[in-house]
Amino acid sequence: MTAKRLPDYIDHMLVAVGQACSYVEGMPKLDFLEDKRTQQAVVLNLIVIGEVATKILKDHEEFANLNADVPWSSMKGMRNRIAHGYYDINLDTVWETVQTALPELKAQLETIKLQISG
Repeated sequence: MTAKRLPDYIDHMLVAVGQACSYVEGMPKLDFLEDKRTQQAVVLNLIVIGEVATKILKDHEEFANLNADVPWSSMKGMRNRIAHGYYDINLDTVWETVQTALPELKAQLETIKLQISG
């Protein structure tokens, strides 16, 4: 049953990455830093990404090891920092993550999706 879940997990991550990126598309950083609604929407998707990464690390350890270039542990760690220190979130880090790390992650996940579904 868990083997069937892996494609779903990758799809969930891709949706969350796409949503987080779309929320800030064309938005200057200063606007993001003043927009609580967008901040919360992006943070929620980072939590989803981290939750899925945690499940992959737990239930699909061999897969995670075979795809060690994907920052599974970093995503899990970011989720834990956000969830346990919600009022201390570093919005500069969130911004940088959405601007640089998530587009890279999207490309990695799209490649993985092709590999596991093909």
